[in-house]
Amino acid sequence: MHFEPSSNKISQRSQQLAQLVGAAGDIIKIDDAEHILNLNRAEASKLLSRWKKQGWIRRVGPGAYVAASLESLTSEHVLEDPWILVPALFEPAYIGGRSATEYWDLTEQIFNDTMVMTAAKIRQRNQVLHNNKFSLKQIDRKRIFGTTSIWRVQSKVAISDVHRTIIDILDDPAIGGGIQHVEDCLKTYLKREDSNIELLIQYGDRLNNGALFKRLGFLAERNGASKFLIAECKKRLTTGNAKLDPALDCNRLVTRWRLWVPQRWKDQTGQ
Repeated sequence: MHFEPSSNKISQRSQQLAQLVGAAGDIIKIDDAEHILNLNRAEASKLLSRWKKQGWIRRVGPGAYVAASLESLTSEHVLEDPWILVPALFEPAYIGGRSATEYWDLTEQIFNDTMVMTAAKIRQRNQVLHNNKFSLKQIDRKRIFGTTSIWRVQSKVAISDVHRTIIDILDDPAIGGGIQHVEDCLKTYLKREDSNIELLIQYGDRLNNGALFKRLGFLAERNGASKFLIAECKKRLTTGNAKLDPALDCNRLVTRWRLWVPQRWKDQTGQ
């Protein structure tokens, strides 16, 4: 004979999960269940495993879960923001590149992925997790600086500050949506009241990439930026030639900046 679980048990389970989500936030881990529900680690692990099998929670990473549906729970908390997955899945990491340009209003363009800079080991640079697209770039842990924390629902997420965002996309135009988008973001940044050229240069120095300053100097000069910024980039002009955007056919050399650019860019600058 088949017995349906009693409504009391379902209600108790709903209350437990609502309590857990309410206290832990969007991402649920074994430690959360252990401390919030006053269980030992084995009990907490078994409970989450059972809830997963029953379809109440979904696994989004190693030891990380989200509530699959809370329609029948006392809480109305649902997963809507993919950014909340980043700390649980990719730490140490921060939101950066094109995703950060959107957040800091450097662009009106909308991207359909979340760009993540992570020091964790990754097997695939493009992943779909919990029906959300993530683009990942692996970086050295020492390169995690110039970030700030923001709250998304109940989760604390790290994101590159506006200055580091500009430096990152100059360092690697691919994560910035391509060099044309990078230039547009730089132009917007230079007009902002909170732009900080000295800090921009400091961040660039810490990344220690000569190509970054060649791109920055070239774009700064092309867009009538301050003489100070252009001069600082010239001071950091390294030997050898770099590409404005490695993804493009850069077949014309701007000797002034030791930078290979596409023909149309050279025609526009007259250099």
